[in-house]
Amino acid sequence: MLDELLELLLLENTEQMERSLNHLNKELRAIRAGRATPAMLQNVRVEFYGSVSPLNQLSTISAPQPDLLVVTPWDKSSIDAIEKAVQSANLGLNPSNDGTLIRIPVPPLTEERRIALCKRVRQIGEQAKVSIRNIRRSTKEELKSTQEAENLSEDMRYFAEENLQKETDRFVTAIDNLLSEKEKDIMEV
Repeated sequence: MLDELLELLLLENTEQMERSLNHLNKELRAIRAGRATPAMLQNVRVEFYGSVSPLNQLSTISAPQPDLLVVTPWDKSSIDAIEKAVQSANLGLNPSNDGTLIRIPVPPLTEERRIALCKRVRQIGEQAKVSIRNIRRSTKEELKSTQEAENLSEDMRYFAEENLQKETDRFVTAIDNLLSEKEKDIMEV
């Protein structure tokens, strides 16, 4: 049975690791796989009427075909600003506008580009694992200082550390699963 303080520390640890995993998931969605997805444009910022806004706050983004994105601006006067933002986002995409909407053909990935994307996915995954390990380390230090401050038994702390390690392993496994899924998605022709 764990002390309430130790349980609270472990709960906080799990929440931090969950946030780290969610951040990784968000980053992986932005990396282009073989087909067009609206998430490819999630980091595009548009300067319009003197302020910078995310593209999805100015338009609807859809993928009617696996190799085509369609951006439908809510305000037709923003179409040029949106087209310029997509071009300058450095995504390797060439939008074309017909006055009411923007069509963005997504070229197929070359083998070389797929390998580079897989390498990038592994780098992002490694950063997430480092983040998880740092969270574990700081929680372990907090467990030790709480044990000393509250005069708790060594056994209780070791039990808490075992639970901490199990959580860490669970999140590292989840990261590995996300990475292999994304790499498989990228390499799929």
